[in-house]
Amino acid sequence: MNAPAHFFLPDVQSAPDSRRLSIRHVGSAMQRIQRIAVVGAGISGLASAWLLSRQHQVTLFEAGRTLGGHTNTVDVHLQGRTHPVDTGFLVFNEKTYPNLIALFALLGVDSIETEMSFAVSLQNPDLEWSGSNLTTVFGQKRNLVRPQFWSMLSDILRFNRESCAWLASHPDKRRSLRDFLDEGRYSRAFSEWYLLPMAAAIWSCPTARMLDTPLATFVRFCQNHGLLQVFDRPLWRTVKGGGRTYVQKIAAQLDDIRLACPVTAVRHGADGLRVHTPAGSERFDQVVMACHSDQALAILGTGASDRQRAVLSAIRYQPNRAVLHSDRRLLPRDERLWSAWNYLAGHGQPGEQPVAVSYLINRLQPLPFNTPVVVTLNPVHEPDPTSVIAEFDYAHPIFDGPAITAQQHLPAVQGENGIWLCGAWGGYGFHEDGLKSALRVVNSMGIRAPWQGESLPVASELATV
Repeated sequence: MNAPAHFFLPDVQSAPDSRRLSIRHVGSAMQRIQRIAVVGAGISGLASAWLLSRQHQVTLFEAGRTLGGHTNTVDVHLQGRTHPVDTGFLVFNEKTYPNLIALFALLGVDSIETEMSFAVSLQNPDLEWSGSNLTTVFGQKRNLVRPQFWSMLSDILRFNRESCAWLASHPDKRRSLRDFLDEGRYSRAFSEWYLLPMAAAIWSCPTARMLDTPLATFVRFCQNHGLLQVFDRPLWRTVKGGGRTYVQKIAAQLDDIRLACPVTAVRHGADGLRVHTPAGSERFDQVVMACHSDQALAILGTGASDRQRAVLSAIRYQPNRAVLHSDRRLLPRDERLWSAWNYLAGHGQPGEQPVAVSYLINRLQPLPFNTPVVVTLNPVHEPDPTSVIAEFDYAHPIFDGPAITAQQHLPAVQGENGIWLCGAWGGYGFHEDGLKSALRVVNSMGIRAPWQGESLPVASELATV
């Protein structure tokens, strides 16, 4: 649906710190006010509801008891002090998160610099190293005399060079990461001690599944985030006071939020769309499905069109268990190698096993604790029960070939029968992607964010060479 753009200007009658925005329409008469349901209160749902509510009557439905989705901030009590800790969304940068930066500036959300160091800790073989500096690269002295380790280092430089050259040569979109590694005869040490641990940690996905990732998608992401260069990498930031800060600021500007109110079905009726919840059903003119693709498909059920079903069913999710704890045994054995991100592997082969990675929050956020505060996805062994602070279940999209193809068809199904689809699954799976997907939906409904000029491209960046 192509509609005239609307521009938001500050409401000078509001309190200066409210950050509320009023609408001024430029062009033809303002569209009629519609009732719009937004299903899901992660970054995509929050942004959609916040922007749409400037012109329409919006109801935000959230199955959980809190807003934010993967923005999940927990108050940690240690050593006689209490401090907020993020357990999901943690970091962003100014280069590849421009819309999130603009949103935070508009809301008045402060951030501080952080680091993105990475370590690998394996038990079979007994290998540990960190990329922080030469001292940590050779933190294990035996690495100096390991021929495989030197092969890994050589292949890192070769992969950075050759993958960038391949991407620039208009590559075959069907080629997978596995194909490229096999054809280039990259060493097993490079794959298992560096590339796959890094990739699996970034996408919270088993290492074996990472091999099926379309190469163009993988290389473009790494290139955009400075992972294929030694110098001039992006500077990373984290939200001061925890990610819930921005969630609270958006929530304060929404009039109708339904927490602990799962949407069980969306069906077409004679009077519009009916949104069903345990409390009953309500009529809406439009529905924005701002939840995971598999959740959206389950809610739409038999009411999904063939095209909607084809897109949503192709994007699968990987469940991941997250444990917030203070057990140092789930960090590299050598404390000098402790990094912000720490990939772990036990005695078995990782393969199809869920990725195990420990985020050392003390390195990522300014905590007042001496005790390590760690979020571990899928621990290789259980942390000491006395060290466990909280547990959460997350799910992350799997970006294989069918998923990337489905993303190319997403724009064609938007607005079909009044249903709109958005979520980080439409991009690389990160916060900026969730926000951009929300912007594409509201743009198509005739609304622009205050910082936007021209509309965003509709095709997935993952699918575009």
